[in-house]
Amino acid sequence: MTIQPMTGWGKPDLDLSNADWQSSSQGAGDVQIAFVEGFIAMRNSERPESPSLIFAPDEWRAFVLGAREGEFDLT
Repeated sequence: MTIQPMTGWGKPDLDLSNADWQSSSQGAGDVQIAFVEGFIAMRNSERPESPSLIFAPDEWRAFVLGAREGEFDLT
């Protein structure tokens, strides 16, 4: 399967083939992140071949702060 990069998002086309993917601190969960060339990549660990989300540092900070404040809670 060939994955095409998303265009028009203003993000670099990062080479993630040698990224050091990290899971959550408890080791449980479906999300992994990697720090690559000053950006943060996030992927679904159950489907690592799927496209990764790429965050600039300021976007990542806003995402993490929002998650900590419950912005994304669906309950």
